[in-house]
Amino acid sequence: MKISHIEFNLQELAGSTGDFGILFPLALGYLVVCGLNPAGLLVMLGLANLLCGLVYRLPLPVEPMKVIAAVAIAQAWSPSLVYASGFAMGLIWTALGFTAAMSMLARVTPRSVVTGIQVALGLLLAWQALKMMSSWPVLGLISMIVVLALRWSKRLPGAIALMLLGLGIVIWRGLWPEMVLSFSLPPFTTFDHQEIWRSMMLAGFSQIPLTIANSVIATAALIKRYWPEAKVAERQLSLNIGVMNLISSFFGGMPMCHGAGGLAAKYYFGARTGGANIIEGMMEIAAGLFLAGFIVRLIAVFPGAVVGTMLFLVGVELIGFSREASLNRDLIPMAATVGVSLIGNMAYGFMAGLVAHYLLYRFQKI
Repeated sequence: MKISHIEFNLQELAGSTGDFGILFPLALGYLVVCGLNPAGLLVMLGLANLLCGLVYRLPLPVEPMKVIAAVAIAQAWSPSLVYASGFAMGLIWTALGFTAAMSMLARVTPRSVVTGIQVALGLLLAWQALKMMSSWPVLGLISMIVVLALRWSKRLPGAIALMLLGLGIVIWRGLWPEMVLSFSLPPFTTFDHQEIWRSMMLAGFSQIPLTIANSVIATAALIKRYWPEAKVAERQLSLNIGVMNLISSFFGGMPMCHGAGGLAAKYYFGARTGGANIIEGMMEIAAGLFLAGFIVRLIAVFPGAVVGTMLFLVGVELIGFSREASLNRDLIPMAATVGVSLIGNMAYGFMAGLVAHYLLYRFQKI
């Protein structure tokens, strides 16, 4: 398949909504709990999506950094602390991208560990999805049937059908928020140097190994799987993450990264070119500029069971990569990565998988 072109069709539109299950809960938490400016968050997210689609011509996902988001929402960080964490991440990933460090990390990370990260992420997403679907099991079952029946439909792709179903339920339940058009530009945001260090101590240092594993190495591996002719190196992804965080932290954006889960989601629901990113980016920019308050209220009442269904199918897609593990060489490091990721977190799982791989390699040479 050629990737020198960009397509705009129903499949790309459907794929553009594929990672909403990953994006919605964390973005809403940032807006409602931490008080981030909705225009800043949406416009910066949209610009990042738009530029990734234009530059790479692939549906390269842009999503929240999960460790930082989880800690920030749980501890109700102030907006300035969130922006400081984005700036800190921008410095780190720009430095890694400009040096040989990221390329070296990619070379020493075996496929079994990458697969383990993908499987662990799939299991975590599937579990979270089941909890979301349990809020309305019948709707979850209906949503599952709809998306499976329409997954390959060119007239009405499953993801679009699910979004229409969710919006219809919001209207039926009388929860549709008032739509008021008002123009809002992203604000200029600031923070102090003490907040930069504090954000690193609270969550930033824990985020780094996860971003290396999932946002850079696993995402690059998935791009090679889906688009073998694409040349997207780990160093490029690191630079992307660095630059977009350095800029967005001064205009109300949340800490952002790429992710294997988001890429699998976009691909699963039909995205094959950068058209999906451009569509998503334009929607987010328009929403941030003209409908920021309305979008926050709409996300808050959108049926969780519908979003959960999308998340569950993405999880299953990622878990399926375990089929490629070789029993005599890959299974032990992959199992160590998955097990420790589920018990602790994916950063620890990443390190456990590396240790298991190189210990096994050493014993096999003796």
